Amino acid sequence: MKLLLHLPVLKFVAFVLVHQNKPCPFCVGATVVPDPLVSSISAPLPSPSFSPISPIASSMASFSPGIQQGSERHQMDPHMKILIALIVTCATLGAVLLSLLCLWFYHKKYKFHRKNARSSDVEKELASSPFFGKFDSIKMVGKKGSVTVIEYKLLEKGTSNFRESNILGEGGFGCVYRACLDENLLVAVKKLDCASQDAEKEFENEVELLHKIQHPNIISFLGCSIDGDARFIVYELMHNGSLETQLHGPSHGSALTWPMRMKIALDAARGLEYLHEYCNPPVIHRDLKTSNILLDANFNAKLSDFGLAVADGAKNNNNIKLSGTLGYVAPEYLLDGKLTDKSDVYAFGVVLLELLLGRRPVEKLAPTQCQSIVTWAMPQLTDRSKLPHIVDPMIKDTMDLKHLYQVAAVAVLCVQPEPSYRPLITDVLHSLVPLVPVELGGTLRVTQPVPPADAPVPSGQ
Repeated sequence: MKLLLHLPVLKFVAFVLVHQNKPCPFCVGATVVPDPLVSSISAPLPSPSFSPISPIASSMASFSPGIQQGSERHQMDPHMKILIALIVTCATLGAVLLSLLCLWFYHKKYKFHRKNARSSDVEKELASSPFFGKFDSIKMVGKKGSVTVIEYKLLEKGTSNFRESNILGEGGFGCVYRACLDENLLVAVKKLDCASQDAEKEFENEVELLHKIQHPNIISFLGCSIDGDARFIVYELMHNGSLETQLHGPSHGSALTWPMRMKIALDAARGLEYLHEYCNPPVIHRDLKTSNILLDANFNAKLSDFGLAVADGAKNNNNIKLSGTLGYVAPEYLLDGKLTDKSDVYAFGVVLLELLLGRRPVEKLAPTQCQSIVTWAMPQLTDRSKLPHIVDPMIKDTMDLKHLYQVAAVAVLCVQPEPSYRPLITDVLHSLVPLVPVELGGTLRVTQPVPPADAPVPSGQ
C-alpha cells in the first residue's frame, strides 16, 4: 500500500530529471530518451549563413504578433508540462484514495448484511406475500402503513417451543400463548393454523385493522410472524385474562365487585364507540363476547380478536359469511344476514347481562335443549320485585338498587329483537358513566355516610 501511495511521486521525480537530461536514480540501466521539442530548443544554433537582421527588421519582429506568440509558446511549454504532471499526479492519488474508501464501505456493508441475514430472510418471505405487499414498510411499528415483523425463532424461544403450560386460551383456529421475548417483555402470542382459507383471511383482516388502531380500550398490536402454514399475532399481555375466565372460571367472579363490573362495561362501551364512531370507515367487531374482553393488571378492559371484524359493514355486507358465537349473535343477523353496528350493541347487551347475573350466555337444560340468557332473564329484568333475586350472588345486595334498575334497563334495550329499538353505543356509554366511581373512570362520587353527632364512639378509639 505504501508503494502505491509513493508511485505518483516517483513518476514526477523521473519526469523532472528526464527534462534536465539527467539519469533517473530510480531507473538504473534504463535509457533516457530526451524530448525532441526540448532538445531542439536547448541545442546550440548553427552559424548563420545570412546577413544579420537589420534594426528595422528587428523592430518589426518585436511588434509582429506571429513572431511574439511563437516565441512565448516555446518558452511556456516546459511549465505547461510540469503543470500537467502535477494534475496527473493529484488525479492518480485521488483515485487511489477513492478506491480505498470504496473498499472500506464494501467491508462495512458486507459485515452488516451478515449480521442481519436471518431477519432479512424473514422480511423477504413476508414481503413476497400478497397481503404484506399492501404496506409501505414491514419493519417499524407506529408509522402509518407499517407492520412489525418478529422473527419466528424468537417466538419459539419465548414460548418454550409453544409448551402446553404456556397456553392462555384457545380459539377456533389455534391457541394463545404466554411468551417472554426479553427479560422484562411479556407478551401474548396467538398462533393460527392457516391451512384453510378462512383462517388466512382472519389473520390478514386482524393485522390490517389492528395495526391502524390505537385506543386505551382496544388491545395493543405488537407485531406478527409467519412460519409455513402457521401465522402469529403478538399482543400486549393482559395479566387478568379474559372477562369470561373471571366470571365463569374457578373464582366465579369473586374478584369483580359491582363498581369493577360497571367499570369493565364502561371500558367495553368506550372501545365499541371508538370502532363505530371514530374509525373511518366505521368498524363492526362482529364477535363481541366475554372471552374477547381482556383485563390488564388493573382490570382495565380491552377489546380483542378482530378476525371477524368488518369495516363499513353496513354498506358492503352482501358477501359477508355468517359468523359469530351462539348466544351473542343478533337475531336479524342470524336470520336475515343483516349486519349493522346495532349487531354489536346486541352482543354488548348480552355481556352486560352476564355481568349482572353471573350466568353464561347459553345454558343447557337437557342434552338436546338450550336456553339463552336473554330468553330466561327478560321477563324478570323488568320486574323490580324479582330483579334483586336473580343478581349474581357474588354481588348481591352490594349496589344501590336505583343503579341496578338502571343497568337492567340499559341491558333490556340493547337486546331488543328489533334493531331500530336498540340504542347507539354512544347512548349506552352516556348511561353508564354516572354509575362508575370517579376513581375508576366514571363520574359517580361515592360518599361515606356521616354518623350522627350523638352516635356512640366504637371502643378502642
